[in-house]
Amino acid sequence: MRFAAVLLGVFVAGAASAQGWHEPARGTKTRAALMDALRPHVEWMLGAPVEFVVGELRLAGDVAFFAGMAQRPGGGAIDMAQTPGAWRGELDPQVGDGATVQALYRLSGETWVAVHWAISATDVWYAWGPICAQYRAVIPEVCQGL
Repeated sequence: MRFAAVLLGVFVAGAASAQGWHEPARGTKTRAALMDALRPHVEWMLGAPVEFVVGELRLAGDVAFFAGMAQRPGGGAIDMAQTPGAWRGELDPQVGDGATVQALYRLSGETWVAVHWAISATDVWYAWGPICAQYRAVIPEVCQGL
């Protein structure tokens, strides 16, 4: 069983390399910079403070992609009905996929910028020709045929 897990890890790492993107390792400045670039947008909608649970984090050259969850520090769930976005009428707590977050980034000089992002999306909003034209390197599977 352990061998299968190691083999799967090698396969996944190889697939990521073949795709041309890599995941910034935990504890690196790049990973922290990506999360910090997204944090103000998410805190504006969900309230501060937030931390992220990374599902996918991909980087290729000067573009990156994130998909994961926002939560309160220490793992606390976010009550979508009790967020600034809901109070302002910008988030409907009855619709959507909770505190899920996706973002597309671009490196501007030395700074990562969260250019496109969504909270609680129920569709793959980034599977769109104009976005794929710029971010295909980090989301190739959703950009096939676009």
